[in-house]
This record gives sequence, C-alpha cells and structure tokens, in this order.
Amino acid sequence: MKKKILSLLLAATMIVGLAACGGKGGNSAKKSGSESGNETLVACTTGFENKFSPFFAQNVDDRTVEQMTQISMLYSDREGAPILNGMSDEGETIPFNGTDYVYHTPANIEVVENEDGSVDYNITMREDLKFSDGEPVTIDDYIFSLYVVSDPTYDGSTTLYSSPIKGMEEYRSGMSTLSVLIAEKGEDNTDFSLYTEDQQKAFWDAVNGGLTDFAQSIVDYCVEAGYAADAEDVKTAAGAWGFDLADGATAKDFAMAIGEAYGWNFSAMEKETAGTALADLMDADVYAYSTVGVSTGDSADYIEGIVRTGDYSCTISTATLDASFIYNLGIEIAPLHYYGDASKYDYDAHKFGFEKGDLSTVRAKTTEPMGAGPYKFNKVADGTVYMEANESYFKGAPKTKFLNFVETQEADKITGVQSGTLDIADPSYSSEAASQIAEINGADDLEGKVITTKLIDFRGYGYIGISADNVKVGNDPSSDASKNLRKAIATVIAAYRDEGIDSYYGETATVINYPISNTSWAAPRVTDDGYQVAYSKDVEGNDIYTSSMSADEKYDAALQAALGYFEAAGYTVEDGKLTAAPAGAKLEYEVNIGGGGQGDHPTFLILKNAADAFAKIGFTLSVNDLANASDLYQSYQTGVAEMWCAAWQSTSDPDMFQLYHSNGSTNYYKINDADLDESIMLARESTDQTYRKGLYKAAMEIIMDWGVELPVYQRSDAQIFSSERVNVSTLPGDMTPYYGWADEIQNIELN
Repeated sequence: MKKKILSLLLAATMIVGLAACGGKGGNSAKKSGSESGNETLVACTTGFENKFSPFFAQNVDDRTVEQMTQISMLYSDREGAPILNGMSDEGETIPFNGTDYVYHTPANIEVVENEDGSVDYNITMREDLKFSDGEPVTIDDYIFSLYVVSDPTYDGSTTLYSSPIKGMEEYRSGMSTLSVLIAEKGEDNTDFSLYTEDQQKAFWDAVNGGLTDFAQSIVDYCVEAGYAADAEDVKTAAGAWGFDLADGATAKDFAMAIGEAYGWNFSAMEKETAGTALADLMDADVYAYSTVGVSTGDSADYIEGIVRTGDYSCTISTATLDASFIYNLGIEIAPLHYYGDASKYDYDAHKFGFEKGDLSTVRAKTTEPMGAGPYKFNKVADGTVYMEANESYFKGAPKTKFLNFVETQEADKITGVQSGTLDIADPSYSSEAASQIAEINGADDLEGKVITTKLIDFRGYGYIGISADNVKVGNDPSSDASKNLRKAIATVIAAYRDEGIDSYYGETATVINYPISNTSWAAPRVTDDGYQVAYSKDVEGNDIYTSSMSADEKYDAALQAALGYFEAAGYTVEDGKLTAAPAGAKLEYEVNIGGGGQGDHPTFLILKNAADAFAKIGFTLSVNDLANASDLYQSYQTGVAEMWCAAWQSTSDPDMFQLYHSNGSTNYYKINDADLDESIMLARESTDQTYRKGLYKAAMEIIMDWGVELPVYQRSDAQIFSSERVNVSTLPGDMTPYYGWADEIQNIELN
C-alpha cells in the first residue's frame, strides 16, 4: 500500500536471500515422491504468486525461487559492493570483519571511464557455464536478456531501460503500448489508425467499470480506517494514499490518476490495491493492453550501447557516468533457447530472440523457470515449491540434492524448526523470540543443540527527523543559530538512545551514529579516523562525555551541553533555564511518533525521557503518539511536522540524492546545502569506492551539523537453522543482508 511503509527499496537482482515467512499456508511434509527427507533442505516462505520468471517475478518469495534457478552477470559482496573479478578459479578475495572471503562469479567486469564522460563496461564471461538442461551459456543469452528488459512493452521490475545506455532512448522510441495510446487519445477519439474502435470501447468500459471500482475500493478502505469522511470524500482518501486530486474529485478521477502515475501499466497498478486485485475487476484482454506494443513511428532496431565483442564477451556503454548503474548489469542470464526463439536471434541482423514489442514467448514461461542456477525447478503444489540440484552449477553441484520452499505461518516458524518440519526460517525477531529459542535449546543460548540462530543487521535503520523549515531561528534554516537550535534538541535525545533501545530490543538492536545503515560499505566504522558518537560534542566542539561517567552524569552533561547550544541559538538562559526564545523559534516543539497511541515504538521511551529532561530547563518536547501510521507519514511528507520518527531501508548503492540533495524527492528534512549537494553529485560521478566513501562521510557530517537527523537504531533480523538437521559449519560465515545462506547454497549439508 502506498504511504504505508517508507522505504528506499531497491533489491538488487543478483542478491539471493531468504524470503520472510508468515503467510497463509501451514507446514508441509518434507517428503514428496522420490524426494527423501534426509536429502531435502526445507525453508519457509510467505506465499507464492507462481510468477517464477527471472523477468516478471514480483513477489519476494517468487523471486527467491526463480533466483535459485538463475545466475546473474554481477554479484555483490557482504557489504553490497559489486564483485568485479571473480571469474577465475581463484575467485576474488575481499576482506570483511577481519576475515578474507573468496567470491566466485560468472564474469569479470572492467569499468573504463572515457575522457568524454562516457563509460564502457567490458564484460568477459566464463566459457564453461551451462544451463541446467546441459546447453552452454553464451553472451547471446545475456544480450537476449538485456533486450527483453529493454523492450518498450516490458513491465517487470527491472529498470535497465531508464539507465543512460547509449541508444536506449532511440530503441524504445517510436513504440507505445495499446493502453497508453488509448488513454492519451481519450474517450472521444475518432482516429482509429493505430487501434480499433472496439479496442477503444473495451478500454474505456474497463476504466469506467473495473478500474473505477478498484479506485473506489481504496476510498472505502480509507473511510473504514478513518482517513476519509465517507465514500464520496475521494479527494481526502486519495491524499492519504499519496495522490493530489482536485476538489470534488470522483472515483474515476482517482482511477485516472493511478493509471497516469503508472504509465497505464495495469500490472504495476496492482501495487495500489487495498485488497481487491485489479486483474479480477477487468477483462483479461484489456488487462493485457499494457503489454501490447504498437508502432507509432520510426525507432532504432538495436541499442547502440550494447555491443557483442565475442561469444563470451560484450561491452555496455553509457553516455554518462552513474555510479549506481553497475548494479543494472546484474540481471539474470536467462536461456535464449528456453525463454525466447533461437530462430529469431541474429545479432548482426539486429534480431534478438523475439519480435520487438512482443514478449509473448517470454511471458509463456512465467510459471516454470529454467536457468543455470544451483537448483532446477520441479513443481509447485499445495503451497510448496520442489527443486532439485543442478549438477552443472558453476560453483559446484549442491551438496543437498533437494530443496523445498514451504508457505508457513508466522506462529509455526520457530516451532517448525524445533519439530523438524522446517530446516530454515526467519522469525520476526524480538526479546520474546530470543527467549523462546533459548528455552527450546535448554539453556540461555541462541545457538544450541536444537536451533542455531544467526543475527543479521537489518538493511535499514530508525531515525528521528527534524524539519529545517519548521525548527529554526528567524527565517533562515541554514543559519548557525538554526543549526544550534536543532543540535540542542538532538543532543539531549541522543543521550537516551542506549537506554531506550536496550529496553525495547534488548540485544536485538544497536544504536547507530551516522545517517546510513551499518550494513553499507559506505558506513563509517568505529575504527575509522574521525568516528564520532552522534551529537556528543558541545557548542565549542569539546567532548560532552567521559568514559567514567555514570548514566545520570551523562544525562546531566547532555542537558548542560544543550543549554550551550540554546544560548548560541539566541535563547535567553537564566539560572540554568530557558526564559525566552529568539524570533522565529519557540520554547515548545512537537515530535510525531507512530506508537499506535500506546507507546509501542522503539523510540518512544527515548523521547519520553528526553521530554522529562527538557522540562528541567524550561523547554517542552511534546511527544505526539499517533494511532494511525498514515497520519505520521502524511505529517512529514506534506512538510507539516516539526519532528518525527521513522525508518529508512537502504539500497545496495549508498547514493544520497533522493534523501538529502536539495532537489531530492524525499528530502523531508528540507536541508539545502550547496556543499552537501556537491558531495552527493561528486559521489555519483565516480566509481572509486574509497573516494566515494570519503565523500559520503563528508556529506554525513554536513547532515549532522545541520541537526536535521538523529540516527537511532539498527535492529537485527534472525535466521534460524535446525542444529539437528543442518550441518551449521557449512553455512556462510558473517552473513549480512547482502550475503546470506542462499549465496552459498551449494555448500550446505545436512547431518
């Protein structure tokens, strides 16, 4: 649901991980047909949509399944950084957490930055790769895959088509989808040169019928949830959902806005559902209009920047440098002979395995994947996907012959591993879950004779945001006085983070000090020069705390440091208390938090303790615990909130543009700093990881100096394994959000 979860979710296609469990089905038996239980590894999933295509899988569990059947051209290391030289038998060695790890990949990638600003990515593949049916993997399979996701009618999740590959725009021009054409020409169109009158009527019948009903179901949901007054209050409901409509808007207006927002791609529009599937409300033929290509003019018949240089090599050229582009190279290498039509592939003749604008042969294989990955897809039945080891896998045939993914309810995850029904699960982790696991193990231990628990930092982090526009002195959010005001507030709150997070999460989360997930390669490390605890310096730049301070002494020191910041901001301080605020500032500010109205939030105790401390010096921090999460999101996304609590989920690449650049679409902090903008843009214009890390460190220091964000916590996810069934010594070491058990699935053995 739009606006329900604030995230920057861009799951790199080459990362294979365990999907979350907690879906509709129960546990299934381990044995099926000839699959012997002692040869079968069983992992839990949430639920399948049965779209297991490397091109069209959307659901996270479907992606988990299809990724087991595929290989990618690019993989990432434990920090999410691309591995560029893992093709040889020796692989590429990359240190992490004090240990050297060796990575093996299907290809080497050389990045060449040219003087004119363009970039060449020279790809050289291994020559011994095979698909699970024994057919060789060549560069033509990769080129075919590139053209599928670049086709004007492609509507999957891969966004290669939006990248600066030379000639991409020329290739995609001159063709549109039937749904876009009909929508653009309107209901009263009389020109039927590109489509028929019957097609137009069917489209608008669907818009006025099923699509409008789809939009109305969202309005009804918002009414039921208290976000809108009644079924006629479409404008308010649409606003809560993230769409800005005019006064008096109707459900059809809402439907049209959704269609335009998603380029009339009906499959993509399903994301806006309030529970009713759009596919169930529309005629199937009309629903397919968004995948029907219609030629509207001249266009290139090939992509200039994709050049075949040999049977096992190619070069992909971009017109400009984009540091995050390299992740786009990690699309999966799907077999041309299976997903396409080999008779329609002739690179020199600009034929790439299908007719441009017609991906029907690719879509026909959506439910039965095939590739060169570690496992072969056998079948899906009764909520279980059955897979068998691929003996041709380039990292070696998996040690465990069979792999099952089972739809499992949340309540069955820990007990499922305990009973032996599951071998691998990822329960929602908390202190209660930890206690349950320890009790099952018969000791206060997460790694015991029944269950082995591996804690992995979540890819995102929780923070407190402060609006520079709403918390300032005078009219200048960038003034030293405004920054000092915000740092005064952040300094006191920061002091209570350890106590609050320990109380809520126990050992399942840690306090963080920079506005970035600790899982990123760009995150500052405690051992780095210049590493600082967030807001631990006073207005003169001196350390606030000493190592010998007690907790109470620490809180008192933070309060005194805050008084210094307030005074520097122009507040009147008398006898250790604030008595007057400067023009444009106040003695009271409000922070919004989504604790369900009951304080159920990891930052709630932190804020309450900070509020009590502020009261001692004549400053009021009002903690507004909102019952409806959407009210929280809307408060800061519309620029109304002074302060708020939320969380970001990080991407593999640490690009900061969207969040912190003055033109960033989710710069809710309203930070506007030329030096920050420059650091962000310079980091985008380089592929040197060390150089970029330095720029991001400088950028984070600017963000902290503005006092617009206080990093709070990074929680842990848990993956649990049956100690009795799984040889846990064969699991990967130092698993992270970017590198989990599935990345070395070929090595995992059963006891």
